[in-house]
Amino acid sequence: TILYSYFRSSCSWRVRIALALKGISYDVVPVNLLKDGGQQFSAEFKAMNPMQQVPTLKIDGITLSQSLAIIHYLEDTRPNPRLLPQDPKKRAQVRMIADLIVSGIQPLQNMSVLKQMGEKKTEWAQNCISSGFQALEQTLQHTAGRYCVGDEVSMADLCLVPQVFNAERFKVDMGPYPTITRINKALLELEAFKLSHPSRQPDTPAELRA
Repeated sequence: TILYSYFRSSCSWRVRIALALKGISYDVVPVNLLKDGGQQFSAEFKAMNPMQQVPTLKIDGITLSQSLAIIHYLEDTRPNPRLLPQDPKKRAQVRMIADLIVSGIQPLQNMSVLKQMGEKKTEWAQNCISSGFQALEQTLQHTAGRYCVGDEVSMADLCLVPQVFNAERFKVDMGPYPTITRINKALLELEAFKLSHPSRQPDTPAELRA
């Protein structure tokens, strides 16, 4: 199993958490999104992932991209521990929260978008994350237990932690989001979240290492 990943990519981090939780051993091939004009744009990588993004996972003889598609595949083939609740209502809530982050926040503040914002990039990222977090905070007040949905770690949590990391990088004021902050803190105490953290990857620059 090979994961093409970038230490600070939030989409790659989601998959790293899933692999860690499910105890799947894998090799990392780092793809530096900044170096050489972006290694994801190489012809070799484009042949593997036409969207030229990380993560890409080679597993069971297939190549998968898109973090949630990868996580769903891991869930279908390696169901323990489960990342989607059995109860259909809770399962829908997990998917709803994951989509809120994966479709409604992350792409708007992705590196490719920020590049085009020039000097306004920090302000743009802060605005996108803050408006998304206002919705997320409100949603979590109805669904959360210890974690995003009840007391079991789910796919929603795999999306939340990397997004909070991005928010902190862009210096978003987390004061208005006590539920997000509380859940994030609880999740970061779990071993799988620590192991997969951007500060502990093979391609983490020395000055950012934990």
